[in-house]
Amino acid sequence: MKLGIIKKPLITEKATIASENRNIFTFLVDRGANKIEIKNAVEKMYGVNVKKVRTQIYGGGVSSVKYTNKGIVSQPNNPWKKALVTVAEGQTIELFNNY
Repeated sequence: MKLGIIKKPLITEKATIASENRNIFTFLVDRGANKIEIKNAVEKMYGVNVKKVRTQIYGGGVSSVKYTNKGIVSQPNNPWKKALVTVAEGQTIELFNNY
């Protein structure tokens, strides 16, 4: 099992609504991780039963910045992977710990 498969939870408005209504939690994960590794990491880290894992890969293109001192500058975007994890009914992952 790889170390650091789950980098951090993604907390957006859309992800928060999905977690409240449909038990779907969103995480930023390692690009090389597969669905089985993500499932095992979430179950071990949060102690829940994972029913389904969906993944999406973003980025990998080139962005250009115009009107700089050096003219047009192109740079690669960092690709990243998002995992949508569905947990069993009645279980939840506590992302906001109130200390």
